[in-house]
Amino acid sequence: MPESATPIIAGTRIGHVHLKVADLDRALAFYCGVLGFEVTQRLSSGAAFISAGGYHHHLGLNTWESKGGHPPAPGTTGLFHTAILYPTRPALADALHRVIQAGIHLDGASDHGVSEALYLRDPDENGVELYWDRPKELWPRKPDGSLAMFTHRLDLDDLLRQRVA
Repeated sequence: MPESATPIIAGTRIGHVHLKVADLDRALAFYCGVLGFEVTQRLSSGAAFISAGGYHHHLGLNTWESKGGHPPAPGTTGLFHTAILYPTRPALADALHRVIQAGIHLDGASDHGVSEALYLRDPDENGVELYWDRPKELWPRKPDGSLAMFTHRLDLDDLLRQRVA
């Protein structure tokens, strides 16, 4: 970081992500029908806003520049993934159950020490990470106190046992 740069204020968060999609109904079937988000507003211009828990929107979906389009080719820049943070491990287990029930393939599942994460793709091939954070006091640390994150295989059967039916 440049010496003159001042860190951003603590508590700053990413408010929402707006995705270009090829087919709005198909995207809504995934984000609402599979993951369980709710539509807060749908515009006739080819956009919808969806949320969890009544927030105005966590995700915006639109076809304004992408209706009928194709995903970006490999080797190009763009969004790697949208990360959706679940509040608890049982909530992540429910998300995994929903994904399995919908027959959606996981690209990966990892324990990072600080979090557990599921990786998949939406119908437009946008990367999606579904994860929960462990409590900060349980994060792995090096002797100097810095983070000691890692990537280990996540035990999906153990995670599913956490699901509250």
